[in-house]
Amino acid sequence: MKDRFFLDTNILVYAYDRHDLRKQGIAQALLMDGMENESAVLSVQVLGEFFTVVTRQIKQPMTTAEAKEAIDLFSNFFVQEVDLALVERAIDTHKMCRISYWDALIISAAERAGCQRILSEDLNDGQLYHSIRIANPFNKIRGQ
Repeated sequence: MKDRFFLDTNILVYAYDRHDLRKQGIAQALLMDGMENESAVLSVQVLGEFFTVVTRQIKQPMTTAEAKEAIDLFSNFFVQEVDLALVERAIDTHKMCRISYWDALIISAAERAGCQRILSEDLNDGQLYHSIRIANPFNKIRGQ
């Protein structure tokens, strides 16, 4: 099995948000790497969150058509579906790890997809959940 990594919503958003060009470059490189090596994983939750953020919450929002075009591009990645069993695993992870349900759902999706890492700015860098390590790819530019 390939060294799969899970992309959290913030990675996708930064790839399209022109507000921080350094983060945009890092995010775009991660997307390209994930596509070229067929190693990036997303979930339907991440795609929904991406749509909401880029059409409503960034400084220069995307149109619905632009956001849908980006999501169509993301369909080249492995997209983990969310079902009842995944929701139940997320609830158990939420209780056990004392994290938000939404973060637990991302961890559970990454676990089911066989990922070794979750790339995220929002979760704690270096933290381990169910043998999946969190990695913040933007740590190198923290001293902004």
